[in-house]
Amino acid sequence: MKLKLFIFLFITTVLIISCKNTSIPRTIEKITIEEITIDSSSIRAIYPMKDSSLFYATSDGYLGLILPTNQNIKDKKVFYDTIVPHFRAIASNSENIFMLSIGNPALLYKYDEGDLEIVYSENHPKVFYDAMAFFDEKNGIAMGDPTDDCLSVILTNNGGDSWQKLPCDVLPKINEGEAAFAASNSNIAIQGKNVWLVTGGKSARVYHSPDMGKSWKAYETPMIQGDDMTGIYSIDFYDAKNGIIFGGDWNNKDNNKGNKAVTKDGGKTWQLVAEGLEPGYKSCVQYVPDTNGQELFAVGTTGVSFSKDSGVTWKKVSDDAYYTIRFVNKNFAWLAGNNKIGKLILNK
Repeated sequence: MKLKLFIFLFITTVLIISCKNTSIPRTIEKITIEEITIDSSSIRAIYPMKDSSLFYATSDGYLGLILPTNQNIKDKKVFYDTIVPHFRAIASNSENIFMLSIGNPALLYKYDEGDLEIVYSENHPKVFYDAMAFFDEKNGIAMGDPTDDCLSVILTNNGGDSWQKLPCDVLPKINEGEAAFAASNSNIAIQGKNVWLVTGGKSARVYHSPDMGKSWKAYETPMIQGDDMTGIYSIDFYDAKNGIIFGGDWNNKDNNKGNKAVTKDGGKTWQLVAEGLEPGYKSCVQYVPDTNGQELFAVGTTGVSFSKDSGVTWKKVSDDAYYTIRFVNKNFAWLAGNNKIGKLILNK
């Protein structure tokens, strides 16, 4: 009798847990994005805060903040001698905001209660950093185009106070014509101690480190590659095993073949999805939080697309052009584009 009671309680517990983990994906036919104008600025670097405010960094050297009331505070203009930094990467370790510029010299700023400090700089004719993210309060990573025969990867383990560039003997050697795109600050995905980086150009690969950047392997993908503007523009992972890559051909944005793929083994192998179907080129893809990896949004200058089946099929839900998207929760996301920030509210 005790054994039967134990079996009954065990099965009941399993069913309760399974029901809690089950998410019914939404059917979204169309979305409305509230637009906030940001004059004279191309914006690809956004970081949403838990209170629903948004930090952003611009092409014309500004660090800005949008409050939940939509009030825009764009008052921190950054100069380096006569150079106005072009920011395309922004990140936070929960203590400070960090902004990273493209081009030579590379300039990485730490923002602390109104004060800006350069915590890393690099001078090189080929220097071009694309994306930045943090694992936790102490450990962070940024990646960029190769200056030698490997990707440029810098790490911090002291909360961003200082950064060190990895030597090429730690990283896989790049293929000829392989680089990355500073399109949406989403060339990096992090889950726990795992980090993935993506490349494009004449070779489109996924780089993986299981130990916060200490060791690396590179994996081939079936994504379109071979020309300067083809390849992977964005990556996201829902958990340590399930992820998605997105991109295409910037010179042929209608092309919808070889531009989106998923993995179920942590990035070792990739399978194309929605081949020859909507959508074409996108510069950013993100999982919707708390949807068990079922719901995704992909954005680009070609509009906004939504998937409710983990990327297998997609539907265009807006023609609005945006470079990047970040979710605060499953019902609210920030977007950024040319001269604008977008505010997306989804039905619960």
